[in-house]
Amino acid sequence: MLLQQVGEVAAEVGAMARWRWQGEFKRWEKTPGHPVCEVDLEADALLRERLQALDPDAGWLSEETADSAERLLGARTWVVDPIDGTRDFIRGRTGWAVSVALVEGGRVLLGVLDAPARGQQWRAEAGKGAWLNGKRLRIHDRDELPGARVPADTLPKTDADLIGVPRPNSIALRIAMLAAGEVDLVATLRWGREWDIAAAVLIAQEAGAMVTDALGRPIRFNSTRAEAFGVLASVPGIHQVAVQRLWARAMKASAR
Repeated sequence: MLLQQVGEVAAEVGAMARWRWQGEFKRWEKTPGHPVCEVDLEADALLRERLQALDPDAGWLSEETADSAERLLGARTWVVDPIDGTRDFIRGRTGWAVSVALVEGGRVLLGVLDAPARGQQWRAEAGKGAWLNGKRLRIHDRDELPGARVPADTLPKTDADLIGVPRPNSIALRIAMLAAGEVDLVATLRWGREWDIAAAVLIAQEAGAMVTDALGRPIRFNSTRAEAFGVLASVPGIHQVAVQRLWARAMKASAR
């Protein structure tokens, strides 16, 4: 019941954002290289109003809201990115989504990604499965890293044995592509924020994927800093060898 309600909220916010998408709106940079627009803030406000009505006792962690330690005091926390993939949103591209997760005890209980420009909504509930537009998702495994599909604009020479496929700006959508069987591996080797990945991690896991941080460690959500060192999501058969291949690069990046 709650997953259905959250899906409806995400769809409402997604429809609002899509109506503004490719139109005129104010945009600026929060910090160099980190764009934001007024639609991000409008989506954040609407999400907070709707989600807190569903669970008033849950804390709040969002990219577009100043963080507060109060979220650490309660049992549950909403972890949201009002528009994940703002660069694509601003450029008029389709690689953006509304991301909503409910976290308890460091684990994601439910997650929804609404990508209205793509006509897609992804849902997952812990222990119950993941769905894309109502269709149950279950990934196919593989046991060889060479030939694995990766969302990437370009690949380094050391990964020339992998296959690059079109890459949306939204990291959440890239992870969701894994759940849908469109890619085999998604990896980032930098510190990132929990709101970027929380919903998508559950969607991928419930579809059968393995998901860790870039060093192969479990990711716990609603942490004090609300950060994780990268993400490594893949079909199970290649996860360990992917961790091994990326280990040195991840260790170097984590030390910066």
